[in-house]
Amino acid sequence: MSFSHGAHGHGPKIQACYHPDGSLFFDTILLIRTIGHTLRMKVIHIPCLEDNYSYLVIDEKTNQGAVVDPVEPDKVIEVAKENGVELKIVLTTHHHWDHAGGNEKMKELVPGIKVYGGSIDNVKGCTNKVENGDKLSLGADINILSLHTPCHTKGHISYYLTGKEEDDPAVFTGDTLFVAGCGKFFEGTAEQMYESLCVTLASLPKPTRVYCGHEYTVKNLQFAQTVEPENAKISQKLSWAQQQRQSGLPTIPSTIGEELEINPFMRADLSEVQEKVGCKSPVEALRKIRQLKDNWRG
Repeated sequence: MSFSHGAHGHGPKIQACYHPDGSLFFDTILLIRTIGHTLRMKVIHIPCLEDNYSYLVIDEKTNQGAVVDPVEPDKVIEVAKENGVELKIVLTTHHHWDHAGGNEKMKELVPGIKVYGGSIDNVKGCTNKVENGDKLSLGADINILSLHTPCHTKGHISYYLTGKEEDDPAVFTGDTLFVAGCGKFFEGTAEQMYESLCVTLASLPKPTRVYCGHEYTVKNLQFAQTVEPENAKISQKLSWAQQQRQSGLPTIPSTIGEELEINPFMRADLSEVQEKVGCKSPVEALRKIRQLKDNWRG
C-alpha cells in the first residue's frame, strides 16, 4: 500500500513494507530532478524502540546508503540488505542513547563504516566529527550539509540533504524539530532553540522534507491547538495525523513550509502567537510555549 503525504494528498509517496518477522518499515521516494534525467533519493523509515525513527537514505544511482540514528542496527542491516544497499555512513543527530546507542554495533556489523556526529556532542562510536557548515556526500549525487542546531543537546546536528538541481531537499532534525513541536531544552537555552528553529531551519527552502526522530505528531498538534485554537491548519493536520496513526502509518515527513504554519515554536516570531502566551518577544514566547508544553497533560 502507499499514500501521499499531506492533508491534501500532496508530497512524496510512502510505501509500507514488511520484514519477514512481520515488523513494519516505510519508504519514501523523493524525486530529484536534474538536467536531462531524473535521479531518486529514496528515504526509508525504520520504526525503532517505542516511537523512534531511524532512516535509511539511498542514492539509487549507486545504491550507496546512509543511515540516520540507527538505534536498532539489526533492523537497519536487514532493510539495507532487502534493498541491495551498500551502507557507507552513519549520520548521528545527537548523543542520547536512543539515537547514538547503535553506533558501536553498526561499526561491528559494517567494518569501515564512517560514523558522523557533532564535534562537541560526545557521540558514542563517532569516527568523524562534524561542525556547522561541514559538507559530506553520498553516492553520485547526494550532498549533505551539517547544521549545528543546539539546545536539546549542545552539539546537536541536523543534516540537510540535496541533489543536483533538486526540487525536494530533506532535513533530518533528530530531536530539535518535531512535526508541530521541538525537543526539550536539556542542554541549552530558549535563545539557542530560537536560533536553531526560527533562523537555521526556518531559512531552508519551504518544500524541504522534515524527517524527525520521534512519532510525537498527534500529541504535539493537540498541544498546538491550545496555543492557537482557531488555527485551521493545525486542526486539519491533526485530523490527518490521527487517521495516519490509526492506520499504522507514519506522520513524517512534514515540510519546513508546513511547520511554519502549524508549529507554535516556529511561529514564536508572530505577534499574535506572542500575544496569546502573554509575551512581547519571540524568544520570550518560545520559552513560555516550552514551559506550557512541559506542564501540559493532554
